Amino acid sequence: MPKSPDFVCSACGARHTKWSGRCDACGAWNTIVEEAPLTTGPGARALGAARGRGMALSDLSRAEAPPPRTRSGLEELDRVLGGGLVPGSAVLVGGDPGIGKSTLLLQAAASFAQAGLGCIYVSGEEASAQVRMRAARLGLGAAPLRLAAETNLRDILTTLEAEKPALAIIDSIQTMWSDSVDSAPGSVAQVRAAAHELVTFAKRHGIAVVLVGHVTKEGQIAGPRVVEHMVDTVLYFEGERGHQFRILRAVKNRFGPADEIGVFEMTGAGLAEVANPSALFLGERENPAPGSVVFAGIEGSRPVLCEIQALVAPTPHAQPRRQSVGWDGGRLAMILAVLEARCAIPFAGLDVYLNVAGGLRVREPAADLAVALALLSAREDTALPAETVVFGEISLSGALRPASQAENRLKEAAKLGFSAAIAPAQAKPLATEGMGLRQYPDLAGLVGDLFGAG
Repeated sequence: MPKSPDFVCSACGARHTKWSGRCDACGAWNTIVEEAPLTTGPGARALGAARGRGMALSDLSRAEAPPPRTRSGLEELDRVLGGGLVPGSAVLVGGDPGIGKSTLLLQAAASFAQAGLGCIYVSGEEASAQVRMRAARLGLGAAPLRLAAETNLRDILTTLEAEKPALAIIDSIQTMWSDSVDSAPGSVAQVRAAAHELVTFAKRHGIAVVLVGHVTKEGQIAGPRVVEHMVDTVLYFEGERGHQFRILRAVKNRFGPADEIGVFEMTGAGLAEVANPSALFLGERENPAPGSVVFAGIEGSRPVLCEIQALVAPTPHAQPRRQSVGWDGGRLAMILAVLEARCAIPFAGLDVYLNVAGGLRVREPAADLAVALALLSAREDTALPAETVVFGEISLSGALRPASQAENRLKEAAKLGFSAAIAPAQAKPLATEGMGLRQYPDLAGLVGDLFGAG
């Protein structure tokens, strides 16, 4: 007797016995879709039929070791991948529409192909002539890259098995459909089935597969979250349309560090690599002004300097506004509460606006001190000393906690011409290399020294 269908939330993956308009697990509306059950059980070569075939890790010989990584020639992409492309790996790339995912992957595929790697670019959203036109605009018309326009998963796998390329790019996973699943392309069942088949094919044949995924309004990759667990690497392509740079960020990587970033600049000829992103984010920085603080941050293994801007203004409304761009709004509220409770500096009756210049998104807690000083500088209408960088985490007690890789932050600041730094006090002395380092144990002492308050 066939099993009754399940209903799955496309936002959180929770299962339900019947359809409803709202998911009880995550509270999202209109995200529950029907998922057709599997009609057949495991075959004869399932786990039970293959008992005793496991192999000890120490038994693996050098001949069975995986081949070395293949470098694309795009240093920023190789950095995010952990040093290059691993054979047989599955990579999922997500990003907003029009941000440049297809452009980046087309350039990467052409670079891999020119390095002698067999590559196939499969587009489910464009015709082959359209992809060829874009390649010609990017100056990649002579690259030995094979193109295909197909959405049938069976035909794609048959082609890959016959061609045996080293790299296959699927653009995008939401357009693929399998004839063994009775649902529309882009549904939860189709996305899960297509991703499973492609990842399994990649592992079995040693072919690296790159999947492009659409994103939701919240910026997350659309479809079931289980797809992110299937693949080896998950990359997000970020950026603001009003800015020329794009950031490729690794949020999961089984073959390298997570949270590594690669910075690209969007030009008329495609995406150009940015070797020194700190100079790009500080390139438009004007003379020191109230509310402007340079934060020495770490993105992955790379130190990146950026400017944090704050504006504090009286409000005519009973409820002041707290607006943050590029920084977590909840953490902004926490910093304001610490300033009022531990330093006796109120922000009642004042609108607070915070912005990370250049559109960069800062996630690490080491930016707490830079945010606090930017808020105080804007409130007191007093600019911080020129050529000064700031970093450090603030606790709820008002104490300043040391940040990781402090010496790398100071080296990057000194390389860009900064001569002073403000940081938390820590037991291990820092190698300042000619920089004037001022360290404080708590926020109240720092505020009193710089602004005479607290």
